[in-house]
Amino acid sequence: MPSLPDASNGENRSSPLLWRILKLFLRPFRGPVDRARRASRAAAYPIQGIYYFLRHPEFYPVFLGRLLPLSIISFLVYLILFTFAFIPQLLFLMIFQGKAGAWFNAIVLVLGEGHVVIQGLFEGFFVDEAQVDIFDATLINHGLTDLVAPHRLLFPDAPTSVKMLGKPTTKAEFQPFSLKQIMELIVFLPLNLIPYGGTVAFLMITGSRYGKLSHHRWFQLRGLTKKEMKRERSYWSWEYTWFGTIAMVLQLIPVLSFFFLLTTSAGAALWVTKLEERSRVRVGRPVTANDQAARNQPDEPVYHDGIYHDDPV
Repeated sequence: MPSLPDASNGENRSSPLLWRILKLFLRPFRGPVDRARRASRAAAYPIQGIYYFLRHPEFYPVFLGRLLPLSIISFLVYLILFTFAFIPQLLFLMIFQGKAGAWFNAIVLVLGEGHVVIQGLFEGFFVDEAQVDIFDATLINHGLTDLVAPHRLLFPDAPTSVKMLGKPTTKAEFQPFSLKQIMELIVFLPLNLIPYGGTVAFLMITGSRYGKLSHHRWFQLRGLTKKEMKRERSYWSWEYTWFGTIAMVLQLIPVLSFFFLLTTSAGAALWVTKLEERSRVRVGRPVTANDQAARNQPDEPVYHDGIYHDDPV
C-alpha cells in the first residue's frame, strides 16, 4: 500500500524559511532594542545600590558617622536657596513656559544650584573616602578580595567587610575631584530654562560626565593607565550615560543626596562584580593589560580581552 506524503516534512522545510524571513524583518530593530536593553540594565544599578545598602547594616555607620552632619548642612543650603532664589526664578520661568512647566523647571533649577554648591564645598573633600569604603566593601562581599588587597590593608578576621578595611596603601579615589565637572554643572544649568526638554537634557549631559567617573576606583584597582581608562569609558559611554543620569536624579533630592552618593557607590560596585564575573579567565585571575597586548587587540577595551563584547552591562 503506497504511503501517504508526510505533511510534517513540508512544515519542517518551511519553518527555516519563515525563520529567515522573520530575522530579516526584525534586523532593523535589533540595534535599538539592544541599546534600550543595555541602557535599562545600567540605569537599574543606582536603584539596586539603594536596596543593597539597606540590606547591609554594616554600611550604616559609614553614613551616620561621616555624612549625617553634612546632610544637615545640605538641608540648610537648600532651605536658603528655596527661600530666597526659588520664587524669583519661578516668576521668570512663568513668563516663557506657563505655570506647570515653570514649577517643574524652577524646582530642578534650584536643586541643581544647590548641588553645585554642595559638590564644590563638601563632596570632593569629605565624601570620597566614604564612597571608596562602600565600593571596596561591596567588592569584598562578592568575593573580589584579591582585587582590593593589593591596594589597602585588610583584616581578614574582622566580622564584616567594612571592618576589614584598613588604610589604603595606594592612592584611593572613588571619583577624582573635577573642577571641569563643577563648571559643566554651572554652564548647563540654564538648560532648565528651555521648556519641556531642557531639564532632561541637563540631567543627561551632567549624568554622562558623572557616569564616566563611576568606575574610576575600579580602574585604579586594576592599575589602568589614563589612556586605558579613557578607552574603556568611551567603550561604555552609552551605559555610563544612563547610569549617571539616574544617579544625578537621586543626588538632586534634598537632604538625601549624600545618602544616595553612598548607595550609588554600592550600585557601581555591583555593576563591577558582574563585569568581573564575565571577564575573568578560567584560572581565576583578572584579564590584565599584558593579556590584552599578547592577543594583539589594541583597539578593544583592555579588560574585555575579546571575551565579552556584545553586552558590557
